[in-house]
Amino acid sequence: MNTPLLDNINSPQDLRQIPRNQLPQLASELREFLLDSVSKSGGHFASNLGVIELTIALHHVYNTPEDHLVWDVGHQSYPHKILTGRKNRMDTIRQYGGLAGFPKRSESEYDDFGVGHSSTSIGAALGMAVADKLSGSPARSVAIIGDGAMTAGQAFEALNCAGDMDVNLLVILNDNEMSISPNVGALPKYLARNVMRDWHGVLHELKQQSNKVLDKLPAPVKEPVKEIAEKAEHKFKAIASESEHIKQSLSLFENFGFEYTGAIDGHNLPQLIDVLKDLRQRKGPQLLHIITKKGQGYKLAENDPVKYHAIGKTPVSGSLKDETAKPKPTYTQIFGQWLCDQAAADERLIAITPAMREGSGLVEFEQQFPTRYFDVGIAEQHAVTFAAGLACRGAKPVVAIYSTFLQRGYDQLLHDVALQNLPVMFAIDRAGIVGADGPTHAGAYDLSFLRCVPNMVIATPSDENECRLLLSTCYQLNQPSAVRYPRGSGCGAAVSGSLNTVEVGKGIVRKQGEKIAIIAFGSMVQPSLAVAEQLNASVADMRFVKPLDVDLIVKLAKSHDYIVCVEENAQMGGAGSAVLEVLAQHGCLKPTLLCGIPDIVTEHGDANVILDNLDLSADKLLQRIENLYSSQS
Repeated sequence: MNTPLLDNINSPQDLRQIPRNQLPQLASELREFLLDSVSKSGGHFASNLGVIELTIALHHVYNTPEDHLVWDVGHQSYPHKILTGRKNRMDTIRQYGGLAGFPKRSESEYDDFGVGHSSTSIGAALGMAVADKLSGSPARSVAIIGDGAMTAGQAFEALNCAGDMDVNLLVILNDNEMSISPNVGALPKYLARNVMRDWHGVLHELKQQSNKVLDKLPAPVKEPVKEIAEKAEHKFKAIASESEHIKQSLSLFENFGFEYTGAIDGHNLPQLIDVLKDLRQRKGPQLLHIITKKGQGYKLAENDPVKYHAIGKTPVSGSLKDETAKPKPTYTQIFGQWLCDQAAADERLIAITPAMREGSGLVEFEQQFPTRYFDVGIAEQHAVTFAAGLACRGAKPVVAIYSTFLQRGYDQLLHDVALQNLPVMFAIDRAGIVGADGPTHAGAYDLSFLRCVPNMVIATPSDENECRLLLSTCYQLNQPSAVRYPRGSGCGAAVSGSLNTVEVGKGIVRKQGEKIAIIAFGSMVQPSLAVAEQLNASVADMRFVKPLDVDLIVKLAKSHDYIVCVEENAQMGGAGSAVLEVLAQHGCLKPTLLCGIPDIVTEHGDANVILDNLDLSADKLLQRIENLYSSQS
């Protein structure tokens, strides 16, 4: 690569030494470097291409790290990482021991706020702005939020709060009409009607040319001419504001108490710099509306930003291979096929997703049942309450959601669904360790936080066919239920095309052995079977965490010397804790080993490596059980 400017940048201070007329060249070099590095490492792609000019402009204008940049979601922070001293480590991104795929406070002083979930930037930046004001610091705070993230209620909660406060806060609304999928709902349509993107660019150019003329005028005539120019500017704005759409666009944010600027071209670097310089000097809450293109500068990503949202290791010169075309179907694909089959059999089924159509396996369902498919945007709380309302009127809603995102709708799950005992089924994807996305996306807590919810049935399938069986079983219930399954493929079990069900709350002994009984849940059944072959141990696939098969647990405790509970969930309050409660209630006191995710923040990287480090691989489980057995014998 020929990147002479970028090669000399190790911090934003270096960037600010580059002459302004060379910054477009820097943007080209940064885009070339990003294309090369992500093709080798894999990672988020199209979103990063879309913010290269914005990232350069922000670090050029703002005095980072004293000024604060808060990236929303953070999957678009790769250019930020490259410009803040981490360029030479980009080949490690999302790998174990390498750079995180999102901003991480412990990684760099330039990462002001750790993220991974959307719509937090405005609230976090507001908190920083208030703290700086109270301490007398002149630092400025900037929240960079995508239009997809603006569909979440938390973003508007923060706008509502900030607009009524005397703080120096800038919110940059990055309008590219995309989250992972195309944006949904009324807000994107509202922004799309904004015709200010044309007249604001004209006004900006006029101001630039006027300032050049004013600078050359002698002092006696400069002030009168400047006054005339300002009146002309106000007149131009008044004429432009005759457009009803402009009035509406202004009113949305200005009624929140923000001074609105926009919409401007987010790839016009000179204009971006001028506008940001102006906004940095202004007082009070400001909102800058910029228009960008996801995948900018790479035609394949521009034409298909959904497919190129994130990529594996692949040459950027060619099109992506289809990473879903694997010999073994993923659990997500098993769910997607079951959903279509169940919907064909029951017209009451309605599918809901909070902006995760592709990730949750709903593409085919949307095509087959468009009137029964609802993408509610990045609004997990609304998704759950919406499902509750549907259930009240006799529908059978299925909420397809990642484990980590269900955490955001927990209050609604408890109050709106469970307390009313409504038949809403949660298809919980990405349960357990997820790999490269790291701790913000790990589904490490759902068994713990769901166990205490009244009326809730919790199922944990151990293979692909079990996933389909348990989905069918929970769907038929007339109460809240959850089926949680991991990311990726299972063991390759043959999958029946039926909609058969199993008995709720009953487990199966998969292997009969002696002395040691391994009570396993979900994804941990297969490694437990491998361990059992070495130890001649018994293995119970519990199928359900709630209700538990109490009779099976008691029977195993009475017929074995040692109990081992294995789960891919937080050990505290998880399935193992439920087993201990049963043993205590029935007076079956046997040496018991709990194997789960310890009370730590997990790392990012290859899921198998992380599971091994957490002592949850088959080899590590064998060692732990042997240590228990030898210490007790």
